[in-house]
Amino acid sequence: MRKSHPIRRVVLATAATVSGVVLLLALKPASDPASAQAAGAAPQQTAAGQESPQGGAAAAGTGAVTGDVVQTQYGPVQVRLTVANGKVTKAEAVQAPKGGTSDQKTALSVPKLNQEAVASGNANIDSVSGATYTSTGYKKSLQSALDKMKASSSQSGSGGGSSSSGGAAQASRTLTGKVAQTQYGPVQVRITVANGKVTKAEAVQAPKGGTSDQKTALSVPKLNQEAVASGNANIDSVSGATYTSTGYKQSLQSALDQAGG
Repeated sequence: MRKSHPIRRVVLATAATVSGVVLLLALKPASDPASAQAAGAAPQQTAAGQESPQGGAAAAGTGAVTGDVVQTQYGPVQVRLTVANGKVTKAEAVQAPKGGTSDQKTALSVPKLNQEAVASGNANIDSVSGATYTSTGYKKSLQSALDKMKASSSQSGSGGGSSSSGGAAQASRTLTGKVAQTQYGPVQVRITVANGKVTKAEAVQAPKGGTSDQKTALSVPKLNQEAVASGNANIDSVSGATYTSTGYKQSLQSALDQAGG
């Protein structure tokens, strides 16, 4: 054949046109889902980007620390702290005396104790009048939570591997004195020493029960302050708490002996 038949050319042209239309229709739906997927992927990437900084903040020193359970005459007390960047941002009693009048005393005292714990950042907080046992148990559990927080912070610092952190860890020590037995119960003092100076003192044991609770709550904070201020055991006894004061000074001296002071 010298030339294509006219009808055949028409058929071929029509087929080519139809094919082109089909291809265009096929390409358009394919591009729309791709655009939809791309639009959907963007929020997912943004969410992932937001989660990462949060995870980094948690790793940098945000978390919860729960203190030991302290048994009181009216029931157990246990404190949990929320810590951010080494500071207490929230305190709560996960256990507290309950039942009968204990419900009212717990409702009255725990919110105040929580506020004091956050404000002071330590366990040297005032007992709530009318809730002495709960207050004493709270402070003991709070102290154990703070101790755990410091221990965790020290481990994180030493894990960094920097020479300055290592030097700070070596310069700061916690020393616990011997138990001093008194007429009203044992007294034991723990001190923190940094660069040869007493930076913190606390009574990990003190007389309790009956009037001893009030005398302990009155005397121990003062004795702690005196121990830090003087850096030795030559501190004044607290009036009305002679036995506790004497036992405190004896245990303090044994802790200082360990520190070489």
